[in-house]
Amino acid sequence: MPDATSSHPGPSGVGPSGLDTPETVLEVRDLKVHFPVMAGAVMRKQVGSVKAVDGVSFMVRRGETLGLVGESGCGKSTTGLAVLKMLDITSGQVVFEGQDITRHDRARMRPIRRRMQMVYQDPFGSLNPRMKVAEIVGEPLEVHSVPGGRAVHREKVAKLLDMVGLLPDMADRYPHEFSGGQRQRIGIARAMALEPSLIICDEPVSALDVSIQAQVVNLFQELQERLGLTYIFIAHDLAVVRHISHRIAVMYLGRIVEIASRAELYAKPLHPYTQALLAAIPIPDPEVEAGRPQQIITGEVPSAMRPPPGCRFHTRCPMAMHVCKTVDPPMHGLEGGRAVACHLHG
Repeated sequence: MPDATSSHPGPSGVGPSGLDTPETVLEVRDLKVHFPVMAGAVMRKQVGSVKAVDGVSFMVRRGETLGLVGESGCGKSTTGLAVLKMLDITSGQVVFEGQDITRHDRARMRPIRRRMQMVYQDPFGSLNPRMKVAEIVGEPLEVHSVPGGRAVHREKVAKLLDMVGLLPDMADRYPHEFSGGQRQRIGIARAMALEPSLIICDEPVSALDVSIQAQVVNLFQELQERLGLTYIFIAHDLAVVRHISHRIAVMYLGRIVEIASRAELYAKPLHPYTQALLAAIPIPDPEVEAGRPQQIITGEVPSAMRPPPGCRFHTRCPMAMHVCKTVDPPMHGLEGGRAVACHLHG
């Protein structure tokens, strides 16, 4: 997979604002998703809000894979759901293929949903156990009234199954008759049924055996090269993201703290949180692993309801300075198109 150095964002690290550029499929600007916290058994009132996503900006170019990584609870999946308008957006903008869809209602989103699909984390829970594979994969064709009768749709389902490495006669089986990896291939086929320009992959391999993960990641890459697909690949495992992403955005407590090309991020991580995540990836060589200095993140992730002042990572950062406790670092654009939100690189 290429390093995609030609797909760098602008100086801010979130991409150019010129939406007439045909390569720009998605641009997210200062996205916020806050969930109200209610109290009171009778007279319920809002006593706070969980800031699941709190000012996220990034862009994705056509044919590119943007990896979105971070610990559980950092807001990765919420970001993906908000982009798809499956969650209410508190503020910010989501611009898809040049169209601002932030305030679109369900009716206006319906034709757009054909162009943006999702592959879910759980390859079994995301499939209806009462439907055969042919019905599951073909359901989007029916819902969106794609022209063609049952025979045409059936033929397309067979092609989709073949494309993801499944036999056409498997269309008459139920999900419980397949392994986890095969079920995820069914989910991928369903996501591709409407020929979308953007697919959001929400931890698509985390529920699979390690031996199967590589096969599914390779499938994503093959489909991208063959069809020119655009992905947002959400994961908590940097080792998995490394093999498929052109650029990687690292999230912590609702914010993106660093974004860079794959090559730059793994060669020289700048943010202390990114450094700690990379240091946690085991090296399959006992001697090298034993001689590698450990970089352990101490403490607990702060509450998204009451994030700490200043830099949100300062309570766990081994390099924290006094300014980190009081001043929220902006996203600094650096040479080569990468960006980092850290006072060490301001």
